Amino acid sequence: MQSNFQVNNGDISLNVVTYGDARKVPIVLVHGYPDNHSVWQPVATRLASKHFVITYDVRGAGESSVPEHQSDYRMSILSDDLRAVVDSVIPNRPFHLAGHDWGSIQSWESVTSGPLQKRILSYTTISGPCLDHMGYWVRNKTLNLSPAAKTELLKQLFSSWYIGFFHLPILAPAAWQGGLDKLWPHYLRRREQVSEPGPNPTQEKDGRNGVQLYRANFRTKLLRPEPRPAHCPVQLIVPTRDNYVGTHLFDGLHEWVPELYRRDLNANHWVPLSHPDRIAQWLGEFIAGVETGTMPPALQHARVRPERLGLPLTGKTAVITGAGSGIGRATALRLAEIGADLVCVDINEQAAEETAEKVRESGANAWSRKVDVGSAAAMQKLAKWVEKELGCADIVVNNAGIGMAGGVLDTTTKDWDRILKVNLWGVIHGSRLFGQQMVDAHCAGHIVNVASAAAFGPNRKLAAYSTSKAAVHMLTECLRAELAEYDIGVTSVCPGFVATGIAQNTVYAGLSEEEQAEKRDKADSLYQRHATFTPEDVAERICQSVLSNPAISLVGPEALATRFVSRFAPSVSRMIARLDITP
Repeated sequence: MQSNFQVNNGDISLNVVTYGDARKVPIVLVHGYPDNHSVWQPVATRLASKHFVITYDVRGAGESSVPEHQSDYRMSILSDDLRAVVDSVIPNRPFHLAGHDWGSIQSWESVTSGPLQKRILSYTTISGPCLDHMGYWVRNKTLNLSPAAKTELLKQLFSSWYIGFFHLPILAPAAWQGGLDKLWPHYLRRREQVSEPGPNPTQEKDGRNGVQLYRANFRTKLLRPEPRPAHCPVQLIVPTRDNYVGTHLFDGLHEWVPELYRRDLNANHWVPLSHPDRIAQWLGEFIAGVETGTMPPALQHARVRPERLGLPLTGKTAVITGAGSGIGRATALRLAEIGADLVCVDINEQAAEETAEKVRESGANAWSRKVDVGSAAAMQKLAKWVEKELGCADIVVNNAGIGMAGGVLDTTTKDWDRILKVNLWGVIHGSRLFGQQMVDAHCAGHIVNVASAAAFGPNRKLAAYSTSKAAVHMLTECLRAELAEYDIGVTSVCPGFVATGIAQNTVYAGLSEEEQAEKRDKADSLYQRHATFTPEDVAERICQSVLSNPAISLVGPEALATRFVSRFAPSVSRMIARLDITP
């Protein structure tokens, strides 16, 4: 049910549009510039089944009346407009609040001061920092002499060029009067990836009058900021490809908000229009958590922990298969050191939990899961658990693998099934399921598939193993090409000889158990004596891959040499393939 009516605040008439049943939990959605209440319509209609949604045109926009003076757009007056709306529509009732763009900026005033503080149960802010917080941020970056601070400051100033333009006396309003309103839907479609921007008959008015919001508030707030702590839970939704509001503007927000939840979205600025399903879902989850007093697991995970801030992967969730030992365990610990929380997956439940416990000791969150990576059903169950409990996997390391030695003629069908199930199908399941999860969640994540130097060098006694790893490498190359358009990185990590326990678990096709045991002991001794890299070295390369997104990472001189020979001297590679390199 949708209703439309006017609310007066002094000599200003505010156009209010509500959705849903007034008896349900109320949420007020405040629009930004150069929009009106309709920017929230796709989200409001999705929320209306469980909430009473209140939207309104801020003064000067949509069907609301236009103030005479620039001073009538001051922040305190905008906050009083919000008070007038809620006092009229939901008198004396507490409510939840969300704002986008300038709607978020002006809503901070009500969240941090004034008579509405005690009635606001929660606040969701999207692409709109508090101007006072921003004033302190600019001051700190200006006084900080480090190149990094100056780079962040200059980058934000460059992104905020339009604010200076809005302060020009004639040009900004004239641009809208000169036809910018006709071009605006095309801009949203091409630049902001809004597939179907709806018609806005008041677009010229919204743009022309809205510049007064900036003129009346920006200089005062930035030059003379005031401390503004928030006392309600705050959900910060950060579009990571925002062309106007840099993500670094929110780095210090935890200092003003004791209970802060941050959720990143791989999207541009106008997310209420481009991603209404995700925004409505996150608003609904946040409101439900505040109402019940128990945040859902995904939001518990999203809560900002100040002690983990400043690390490269803070707030990210990493899923690692084969995490019970070797490269998997070392990678889990290293990712935790640089900020990530871990889901430690292994066929050995006890080993997975031991790794998870070590991760927890380092200060990160960790969960252990017993999973057979070769089982499609088990991996699907894992992916669903991660999505339900943690929201989305930001990083996936498909590391689980087994060794197998023997020629093609010695390797039985059962042997082939076994190694391909773990080494190849495990990677396929992890890549496909979590890759789709990242795409659906608009998460700019990263997938690392651990292949091997054996992917490039054939050998008569490593037929099954080399085949499986070559397939993993090609799968990774294909996946990288497929997911590039979604800003999802994919890397093939190819280690050479690494001192892990893989030799002790290698199957030697065509040999008796006694002969295999002897071979394993010799191979393990050989690995321990001649391995040039440790699991920790490979873990470091995996972490570097997550941060820098190379297509391939060759670890160790064996990997470099094998790759070089296979590309530039393939005949030599084929000669080497005839040698029996097993102990």
